[in-house]
Amino acid sequence: MHTTISAKLINITAAALTATALLFGANAAHAANRIVARVSLSQQVMEVSVDGRPAFAWKVSTGDRAHVTPTGSFKPTRMHEMWYSKKYDNAPMPHSVFFSGGYAVHATYAIKRLGQPASHGCVRLHPDNAADFYQLVETFGPANTSIVIVK
Repeated sequence: MHTTISAKLINITAAALTATALLFGANAAHAANRIVARVSLSQQVMEVSVDGRPAFAWKVSTGDRAHVTPTGSFKPTRMHEMWYSKKYDNAPMPHSVFFSGGYAVHATYAIKRLGQPASHGCVRLHPDNAADFYQLVETFGPANTSIVIVK
């Protein structure tokens, strides 16, 4: 059962992220399902667990009224340090972790909109958090990462 997280969100640096990865073991990339990123559309939060332990909780922006964010359980399909949307006027999508067709978890520069629906369906993160998530997926591997999106 999922419990509601407190209003205080965990913020972590890349250095702390590396330390966290080391804490969970040098062979983390070889273990199955070590990272679970759970996105709550109703709370506009992404909680990341590493090896079953809560590690991060970040505000997100998901699809607005006109654009749906798909729900379900996904594996990353591809990653790009920088991607430009072919569909939306070459909009920059830094640290993109694609999980379903053109949908991705990626950075946004519209940080004032985080915590409320504002995207065309992607899961937007603060640039620092997107870089950390990207590094985490890179470290543990896409095959060992699950992105779960719930209402």
